[in-house]
Amino acid sequence: TMQSSGHRFRDVEHHPLLADNDTYDSSSSEADMAERVWFIRDGCGMVCAIMTWLLVVYADFVVTFVMLLPSKDFWYSVINGVLFNCLAVLALSSHLRTMLTDPGAVPKGNATKEYMDNLQLKPGEVIYKCPKCCSIKPERAHHCSICKRCIRKMDHHCPWVNNCVGERNQRFFVLFTMYIALISAHALILCGFQFFSCVRGQWTECSDFSPPVTVILMIFLCLEGFLFLTFTAVMFGTQIHSICNDETEIERLKSEKPTWERRLRWEGMKSVFGGQPSLLWINPFAGFRIRRLLLRAKKGGPEFSV
Repeated sequence: TMQSSGHRFRDVEHHPLLADNDTYDSSSSEADMAERVWFIRDGCGMVCAIMTWLLVVYADFVVTFVMLLPSKDFWYSVINGVLFNCLAVLALSSHLRTMLTDPGAVPKGNATKEYMDNLQLKPGEVIYKCPKCCSIKPERAHHCSICKRCIRKMDHHCPWVNNCVGERNQRFFVLFTMYIALISAHALILCGFQFFSCVRGQWTECSDFSPPVTVILMIFLCLEGFLFLTFTAVMFGTQIHSICNDETEIERLKSEKPTWERRLRWEGMKSVFGGQPSLLWINPFAGFRIRRLLLRAKKGGPEFSV
């Protein structure tokens, strides 16, 4: 512990006293950071994110070209094709927004004398500094060793979205898990109908591909669908449970006693998804501004904030 400007300053990881709504307001401001594209340059995370997209594209290929287009039932193909592709677009859009949204990072190096003087702390008041990124830790923030930042209300770091799940992008992560679970279930149902149709009729007529290729493609899709459905459904349920209990996964695993006033279940949902229940809750495009992206492009392209 060292004395500075009449208050105590500690290099510790847990139980910070700084409120969530206190923000860094120096030359490296939040407004300046908002003009940058958030992206984590982590090799493992980027590989996992690319694999996620490739697996969704593979599922879309099998569903569209192996099962639906060869079908003789026009409306069956159209309805299922539109539904599956819409869910796939929503899933990948949610993935992009989770990956490219600042999860609630605390600015690096804001533990300066000038900033602490601006906080107008009372003499003897204790504030907490993260020794890894030299930032003053808000309450419920945790340091991520991959993002190399302290993240507000950090739930966990997910390599599949190459980002932390935190205060600002948890909604998009929940939507991502929900839509992946839905398209996985839809793919499994379509595979069941296709196998039944091929067994009843002729394998050479139920697909434009040869029977061995058709079987291999569909078996791999079934395995993929089952694994993704299991994983994302469990993750979706875990996230909703955490939101309703106003408790992150890290806080639950560490059995941290809440120093904050917990929100009621419905208040927690409204806090994460924004406002009263509406279709905007399940819309990953809500709040997306194309105009801001165009302005960034005119300024010379996106910058990496991490």
